[in-house]
Amino acid sequence: MSANRKRPPALRRKPNEEVNKKALIWLISSFGLIVIIVALLLIFS
Repeated sequence: MSANRKRPPALRRKPNEEVNKKALIWLISSFGLIVIIVALLLIFS
């Protein structure tokens, strides 16, 4: 019984880590795009 109860949290932690990684990738990529857009605006303005 105790072994069965310990397995679900481990399975739940893995998807959460994947979601966090995707969130970090989205944040980094969006921040990078904003920086590039601002740089281009400053250069061409």
